Amino acid sequence: MTVAVAMPERSAQMDGFASAVMVFLTMVWGLNTVVSKLAFIGFSPLAMTFLRAVLSMVIVYGWCRYKGIRVFDKDGSLFAGSAVGVLFGLEFVVIYGGLDLTSAARGTLMTSTMPFFLMIGAQFMLGEHVTMPKLIGSIVAFAGVAVVFFDKLSLPAPNAIYGDLLCLLGGALWAATTLAIRATKVSSLSPEKVLLYQLAGAALVAVPMMPFSEPLLRNVSLVPLASLIFQAAFVVSFTYVLWFWLMARYPASGLSSFMFLSPVFGVFFGWLLLADPISVNLLLGLAMIAAGLVLVNAVRRKNA
Repeated sequence: MTVAVAMPERSAQMDGFASAVMVFLTMVWGLNTVVSKLAFIGFSPLAMTFLRAVLSMVIVYGWCRYKGIRVFDKDGSLFAGSAVGVLFGLEFVVIYGGLDLTSAARGTLMTSTMPFFLMIGAQFMLGEHVTMPKLIGSIVAFAGVAVVFFDKLSLPAPNAIYGDLLCLLGGALWAATTLAIRATKVSSLSPEKVLLYQLAGAALVAVPMMPFSEPLLRNVSLVPLASLIFQAAFVVSFTYVLWFWLMARYPASGLSSFMFLSPVFGVFFGWLLLADPISVNLLLGLAMIAAGLVLVNAVRRKNA
């Protein structure tokens, strides 16, 4: 998830501390895909979407009360914030539904296409010019996606291809959420209020779908409960705040240059913890997607 926030001061370049924190964050975000798979042992994707959002809202709002951050002031952002929340909710319903069908490794690669959808959308919605190197990076990355799609050796089940498609759609919705933030009043809000809009949207989107879904609870035990708490209390409520802190102090282009590590960690942890099948084609697809991310962000850093 990406939140656009205007900050008064920012370091001119990345330092060792910021680089180390970004490696840590991308490792956690890569691991989070595996944690989601473990949570699905006890909870359906819709239940996970709702419960994670509600628990995270409680924690984030408690943080706001502790820090004296006002989130209920009238600022004209209700309509735009609600739209962002709905997009965010749909994003996670789709991503979780996809991860429930496919492997963590393949799902990670599909959702990692978000920056390329964002680049395409920014061309039309924000007037950001797509340069030839960025276009080449996108072509390389989506060629990597095609390599993964046609790789039957890493496919965990015949219907996993539908999970891949859902995760790919989730990456597009992630980009749409980011564009909605950047193009509206939401971009001027505090990170905490933006996050609360998104979490509230996720909870509200999940509720009307529940009567038409599979049973919300599966085999609830310690592992899925711990996975749910890890996502709500650590991934959302801690790492996102840490990401906002970095965004306030370091160049966005420098931070984004580390994003290629997230799918690398996702594939690695999927193999290590879930025994996801790793094939030559999957590794080739990973390399192509990572190369596309590096190329796009390297151009962005050069032009920053």
